[in-house]
Amino acid sequence: MPSATPGRSSATPGTSSETPAVPSGSLVLVGAGPRGTGILERIAANAAELYGGSGLDIHLVDPYPPGAGRIWRHDQSPLLWMNSQAQDVTLFTDDTVEIAGPVLPGPALHEWSGRAGRDFLDRREQGAYLRWVYERAVAALPAGVTVHHHPCRALRVTGARDARQEVTLEGAAAPLVADLVILTQGHLDAEPDAEQAELADHARRNGLVYLPPDFTADSDLSRLAPGAPVLVRGFGLAFVDLMVLLTEGRGGRFAGDTYHPSGREPVLHVGSRRGVPYRAKIGYDWTGGRPPLPRFLGPAQIDELLARPGGFDFERDVWPLVEKELGFAHYHRLFAAHPDRTRTAWTDFDEKYAACDPGSPALDALVASAVPDPADRLDLTALDHPLAGVRHTSYAALQDGLRDHIAADLARRHDPGHSPDLAVFLGLLSVYGQVVRLGDVGPWWHGFFSHLASGPPGPRLRQLLALSRAGVVRFLGADVRVTAADGVFRAASPTLPGHITEARALVEARLPQPSLARTRDPLLRALYAEGAASTAAGLLAVDPADGRVLDRAGVPHPRRFALGPHTDARGAGAFTRPRTNSPTFRQNDATARAVLRFLRTP
Repeated sequence: MPSATPGRSSATPGTSSETPAVPSGSLVLVGAGPRGTGILERIAANAAELYGGSGLDIHLVDPYPPGAGRIWRHDQSPLLWMNSQAQDVTLFTDDTVEIAGPVLPGPALHEWSGRAGRDFLDRREQGAYLRWVYERAVAALPAGVTVHHHPCRALRVTGARDARQEVTLEGAAAPLVADLVILTQGHLDAEPDAEQAELADHARRNGLVYLPPDFTADSDLSRLAPGAPVLVRGFGLAFVDLMVLLTEGRGGRFAGDTYHPSGREPVLHVGSRRGVPYRAKIGYDWTGGRPPLPRFLGPAQIDELLARPGGFDFERDVWPLVEKELGFAHYHRLFAAHPDRTRTAWTDFDEKYAACDPGSPALDALVASAVPDPADRLDLTALDHPLAGVRHTSYAALQDGLRDHIAADLARRHDPGHSPDLAVFLGLLSVYGQVVRLGDVGPWWHGFFSHLASGPPGPRLRQLLALSRAGVVRFLGADVRVTAADGVFRAASPTLPGHITEARALVEARLPQPSLARTRDPLLRALYAEGAASTAAGLLAVDPADGRVLDRAGVPHPRRFALGPHTDARGAGAFTRPRTNSPTFRQNDATARAVLRFLRTP
């Protein structure tokens, strides 16, 4: 193994045949992207208080560069943007974060980069920020702590519960030996599910192109021929990446609201369950007082849900509280900023609103009496089903209708006259930070949250409109059904009854659903086969207190931890908005402190 300097990092080839010597402490961290970097920052922050060993080796195992990891690596198109404004991204704690360890502030992305807060940086710039955070965390480690990077995959972790663990590396003759292992692999590749396998088989037998769910930057888009129709299922952020890479990425250019094709673009026929893209990022700043959140879904309500002997049901027990919390945020802002659109005093409304049961007719009646214009009332069902009941009689009408919808959304999201939308966004952030404590609540909630709170930058939707007018992107509608027969793929939607679109290519524009049973990660697949617990949605189950991996009897493993989107300790993403008491920071700190306490024990 190459020598390494304490407090510094060392790249260690995965082909080393040595078994590393074990000092007084040794830790393997599988996954060196932003979540792994966040753990490392918290280890550095807490080490002075909690670690008394004479030395510590930290082994980072990731084929991609530390800090940036796979998603934010430099080796990708500069056309791909972040989905967050630079002012909304940080890996550093602040005084809003409720943690036992020390708060160590640092620059948010816009402060570090010198860019405007509202800028949407490209992913390579974000990767550079993450690399800087990683290097700063390494430099902050105390003397005697050495970080080694192994640029390869981890294949398996073995070892008794009361013994050091062995992590097998791809291409290495001997495993890494460690006291503890932390799994922060991030987004996982997955084997196809039954439907995807059938579609892939149909493509193979008929010479078609089928691209399953994947990180778009890693998909082989060269298989999509210029001018050829392509069915695209999915209208979220993966679609936006696909749209960019197949248009600007193939030499087309935008001039204002006009797109000038290169002639190398395929024709993208896009649809999804909702049939519309995620709602655009809000384009104005908050003014005035913020709604006091949480109000109806806070720690006390989560504690009560977790304490129920029979457990809880999301739709029955959680969603009504979510709905009431988001309604409170919406009406608090409406009454404060737009009182001319209300009929009563806020104090009177607030008192009655608090007394109404979530989702009750009494609450609906209260809102109707106090807010005269239905357009000023929050309707979460309508937001989740924007094309419900919409039927077009011609293909051209469908295209016009979708363009009108997108243009209206863009206008609304940049109009402070609709500032209750921004209050709902803040409510969603608050709710997400609470709901994460409930563990795996199923994919619907995350999809709903993403649709309203994690949509694309406004400029991307303006580009989408330009591509639609140019005929490069065409809309299918909502509740799209895809079938495979007669040597082609077909798509249909009730939004345009009787219309069928055929193509010889189909792209699933979304990330794979995390699933231990179908993951391509050999380490996690082996853990699952050997008894690690999986949630109903296929996530790795962990102890909510500190991230220890649970077995199927609910017993935490003393030497194995996991955090991130492949677990039910997802947090709020790899990084978070400043001053939001992020659950990601709370999880990272709790895990780092548990690790250091374990390692200091003789």
